[in-house]
Amino acid sequence: MKIRTLSALAVLSLILCLMMLAACSISDGQPQANSEPVAPSQVSDFDTLYAQNCAGCHGARGLGGASISLDDPVYLDIVDEATMRKVVANGVRGTSMPAFAQHAGGMLTEQQIDVITSGIFSRWGHKQVLDGANPPSYAAKAAGNVGHGRLVFGTFCASCHGSDGAGTPKGSAITNDSFLALVSDQALRTIVITGRPELGAPDWRGNVPGRPMTDQEITDVVAWLASRRAKNPGQPYSASNDTQQSKAQHREK
Repeated sequence: MKIRTLSALAVLSLILCLMMLAACSISDGQPQANSEPVAPSQVSDFDTLYAQNCAGCHGARGLGGASISLDDPVYLDIVDEATMRKVVANGVRGTSMPAFAQHAGGMLTEQQIDVITSGIFSRWGHKQVLDGANPPSYAAKAAGNVGHGRLVFGTFCASCHGSDGAGTPKGSAITNDSFLALVSDQALRTIVITGRPELGAPDWRGNVPGRPMTDQEITDVVAWLASRRAKNPGQPYSASNDTQQSKAQHREK
């Protein structure tokens, strides 16, 4: 019994000695390799930068959220990398898209803006996705016709969003004051062209089978939607607008 007790004590003593030797081998007060945190301006990993700056609106892995999906080859086919970089760096005034570049008041360096921009295209862009289709231009080439835009909306959009854009069980309200106050005309055009694949909304080719929207039809419908935007957005919105939205939704039921 005494031999067993002594053996246990010997093992314990040996372990303690080894731990003390290991501790002594480390210079007291000296930082260890890779122990210092990386400064925010030195982060160069796409996944980290995207998660910290983009995922909150565009979704984890670019799959969409409050804003459009970036993991959308159709979108990445119509927008060029220089335009994307400008949006990431400078934001979009009047919308919820902030500026991320330091020169524009953000926190990211030029190199980090490059990492985010190039990473989006290298991860999620697939140039063959359109199968030879000629997509509409990213930006409008001409002025829109509001009156014709209303007719275009009735043809291509009303079946899901309602005749006045106030929404149906199949699609959200897109003439809602709050929505229109948060999106730019370019964002509206982008959504019309690319759809919202993460929400099941088709791109410009799929609203009417066999009848893709023309570039001018897209321009016109955006002009009509923009014409519905409140002149002075903010709360509370006019009671008349709320009433019109409610009546429109009731008619669609």
